Amino acid sequence: MLIAQISDTHVSTPTGAEDSLLRTSEHLARAVAHLNRLDRRPDLVVITGDLVDRGEVGEYERLRELLAPLRMPVFLLPGNHDERDNLRRVFGEHGYLPRDGFLQYTVDDWPVRLVALDTHVPGQAGGRLCGERLAWLEARLAEAPERPTVVAMHHPPFAIGLPVMDAFGLDGSDGLAAVLGRHPQVERVLCGHLHRPIVRRFAGTVACTCPSTAHQLALDLPPATRLAFVMEPPACMLHLWLGSDGGLVTHLSLIAGEHPPLTVHDGQGWIRDPRPPPGFHRA
Repeated sequence: MLIAQISDTHVSTPTGAEDSLLRTSEHLARAVAHLNRLDRRPDLVVITGDLVDRGEVGEYERLRELLAPLRMPVFLLPGNHDERDNLRRVFGEHGYLPRDGFLQYTVDDWPVRLVALDTHVPGQAGGRLCGERLAWLEARLAEAPERPTVVAMHHPPFAIGLPVMDAFGLDGSDGLAAVLGRHPQVERVLCGHLHRPIVRRFAGTVACTCPSTAHQLALDLPPATRLAFVMEPPACMLHLWLGSDGGLVTHLSLIAGEHPPLTVHDGQGWIRDPRPPPGFHRA
């Protein structure tokens, strides 16, 4: 089984800043084409939040159009930029999405089980796993203790050492760790939010974050304190299940294509560097 993960697509309407500066919709179209072209086609695609930028119906309608060419099923999760009711309204044909409450669900049709968690808190950049959501997770994991499982959510449950983003972290990560510690069948925790590929051991399993399909978080390690985005090459994650003996192996797959000039947000405004970003060689 092959699970493709993309994240933080931040689709906007054509007049939005994400289109004019970051070309997020154009980048998502490239990501869709990239996934369709893979020699080993993924069995499914999971998008770990920040699907659109402002949670508007028009943005979700555009997202639906951009995802339509995918040749495999796609499963959606909300991030802090999303709006649950508008997402439900536009993607009403996605029967796995609950009709009300948290957007949490399980997918049991493949060898690896997918459990999707909703960490969204309306109006806040950070996320939360409250008692209700953790109890739901506990119950779902208890249903299939022998099934290899991935848990997908938007906000990662660990600090990354970038103070600005760590301030928008996940409330309830200790509770999540306690639940996961009781369920060793969880092979991976798949997250978004950080616009970078990051891996950490967490609660007896492995937690990782997926790059954005468009702009990436600048790697300003301490003592730097700014929040900046750069147009590094976008990428997706490919999680390959090799069976009970081989386990789950995660690969980073760069998405080829032209990229806009280097664009940085330094916390006060967008700064565009006229120099083209450094390219990368394809063998």
